[in-house]
Amino acid sequence: MPVPISQAWTVARYVLKQKLEGRKQYPLVLMLEPLYRCNLACAGCGKIQYPAHVLKRELSPEECFKAADECGAPMVSIPGGEPLMHSHIEKIVEGLVARKKYIYLCTNALLLKEKLHLFQPSKYLTFSVHMDGQKEHHDFSVCREGGYELAMEGIREALKGGFRVTTNTTLFDGADPNSVRAFFDEMMALGVEGMMLSPGYSYDKAPDQKHFLGRARTRRLFRAMLANRKATWQFNQSPMFLEFLMGKRDFKCTPWGMPTYSIFGWQKPCYLLQDGYADTFKELMAETEWANYGTESGNPKCANCMVHSGYEATAVDYTFSSLKGLWDTAKATFSSNYPDADAEAMLAESVKPVHSYNPLVQIEAKSSKLEETRA
Repeated sequence: MPVPISQAWTVARYVLKQKLEGRKQYPLVLMLEPLYRCNLACAGCGKIQYPAHVLKRELSPEECFKAADECGAPMVSIPGGEPLMHSHIEKIVEGLVARKKYIYLCTNALLLKEKLHLFQPSKYLTFSVHMDGQKEHHDFSVCREGGYELAMEGIREALKGGFRVTTNTTLFDGADPNSVRAFFDEMMALGVEGMMLSPGYSYDKAPDQKHFLGRARTRRLFRAMLANRKATWQFNQSPMFLEFLMGKRDFKCTPWGMPTYSIFGWQKPCYLLQDGYADTFKELMAETEWANYGTESGNPKCANCMVHSGYEATAVDYTFSSLKGLWDTAKATFSSNYPDADAEAMLAESVKPVHSYNPLVQIEAKSSKLEETRA
């Protein structure tokens, strides 16, 4: 089982408590962004594009603890930016572990080997390493040659040190399902606990706006990748969410399921959209016009979104909403091969991305911004 029983049980108890109390809108994961600064400038990311004075800002450990206490979610994801560049990241992690929050520290792992001594292995701490596929594709995606090997070194050191490690892969138009399946084999052979997957979201600030997947292409890609699945592959996320990506389920977005707290405050409405900020979590939940978001709302910014931060909470809620949900999840957990002859045939097709784009042309322009933020 890719998720420890203690974590699965904690999440199950939490969700069932919300159900018993009649809460229809509750957080599952706090998306805690203590900084936007990063040591990469990925073409599909909208964070590094902020001006230098914003990229230099950080949340204090006390602000992070207050957000976690306000929100009350059992899990905390720490993205960024690159969290390992935060001047007090070890204090943030230590304080959240003391609160018994299950932490996913999202990192590109370029600094992981160097910073590993700052942390102690714990069932509450997982390094979620950004790996966008096999070596060539990963380096292309993050716009840095050698990035894959550096990340692999960091993963090996973390595993050697007894830490929990998962991978986090974002996929875009033009991804080769055969290559991604081979990547799954590589990560399992490496010894990571499990893998997380998501299609990319078209951030307004991302320099590459051409490679974000529409819904139909997302379903086709994930069906080709995840059908006829190997028993050795372990995924550190809801099997119902993976079925959603494959086109087997039709879920509605739960934008409040993974609320975001950053240097600007509580972000409305979700991790992906920035339609203003609230001062408190209570204000975020009470004053956000939730009906204006999600595919059903007609909001064009939500039209093609199938990202985990909007739909994985929906999938978890589905699991605990009925006996059918529990049965469907159990069946998907223990019988997950998904035999599909048509999906197997898709693997023989040539990959035909809608657009051509070379993010490496961005490197020279971005390098000056990175140097500016490090100053």
